Amino acid sequence: MIADIAFYLFAAILLLSAGMVVTARNPVHSVLFLIVAFFNAAALFVLAGAEFLAMILVIVYVGAVAVLFLFVVMMLDINFARLREGFQRYLPVGATVGAVLLIELAIVLGGWKFAAGSQALRFSPIDPRVENTAALGRVIYTDYILMFQASGLVLLVAMIGAIVLTLRDKGPSRRQSIATQNARMPFDTVEMMDVRSGAGIGELGILRPKVIAPATEVGRVAAHDDAKADH
Repeated sequence: MIADIAFYLFAAILLLSAGMVVTARNPVHSVLFLIVAFFNAAALFVLAGAEFLAMILVIVYVGAVAVLFLFVVMMLDINFARLREGFQRYLPVGATVGAVLLIELAIVLGGWKFAAGSQALRFSPIDPRVENTAALGRVIYTDYILMFQASGLVLLVAMIGAIVLTLRDKGPSRRQSIATQNARMPFDTVEMMDVRSGAGIGELGILRPKVIAPATEVGRVAAHDDAKADH
């Protein structure tokens, strides 16, 4: 009874927060509602006995993805009023695409059928000595190890492609040459000088930067020099 009440409570909050993610006018509020939705989805995973998936959802999505979204939205100076200018113009196109997707989902759910032995597998006895995380690890790293590694390679290729597409060469920029720095000798960079006691910086060839006077003072000095030249 308590589990049923908790399920409907978390599910209702999840649906409400998911709707607020789309309908909220402030993007920061949308990200905060997204975090609430992730927490409620993790609670539903705990009720279903998948504590590992709940932990991954909180750590990865709440602790990394949602926080990244929040920082990006808060740090970028985006004019959201300008972005909403074409909302009414593109509303028919968006509504049409959404209706098509809704019809496709309805067709898929209407033709959904369980496999022949799925019910027997669902009620099969579970070894109480094996935890959910251990059982999931055995399945991933034994039965589906090749698919797991292939998915990792796909993500790696996507990351390399994103770096290559966004990398821009700024032309003649200063670059660090590790080989040149390692091959450099001490006498190439350090100059030993015999400085007498009390010598000034002028004798060493070190010149101070020229002090630029303010604009008013420069004009006053120029006018004084012109007056002297007239006399």
